[in-house]
Amino acid sequence: MSRRERIYTVTDDNRDKGRSFLLKEMPATQGEWWAFRAFVALARGGVELPEDLKEMGMAGVARLTLSQIGKMSPADAKPLMDELYRQVQVVADPKNGFTRELIEDDIDEIATHFKLKWELIKLHAGFSEAAKPSTSA
Repeated sequence: MSRRERIYTVTDDNRDKGRSFLLKEMPATQGEWWAFRAFVALARGGVELPEDLKEMGMAGVARLTLSQIGKMSPADAKPLMDELYRQVQVVADPKNGFTRELIEDDIDEIATHFKLKWELIKLHAGFSEAAKPSTSA
């Protein structure tokens, strides 16, 4: 089975309205390492971790990380959020399905950044109904 991916289109009435982004699930090895580092950062931040955290996998740790990110040091949180965000590409040419890496000018609203991160968590957790296996090779 392929990694999940989905298109997220901004619907909010703001400067990003109508822009689309391709969200991709991390490869399993990368996701495991991401989850481990998030686990360590949360523990360092004093977050009481659930006993079943190991069974929660990357998706559970990701949800916990976002809900408790304020308890992490910025030095721990930034690389985790940056790595997660590398799973986003802009749909530069929707007619032809052309995507490319994000650049700073692709997003004008802070709220869009937050929404994209939340949509990535949902994709990794597998609870987005729009998430489907990729058909690309």
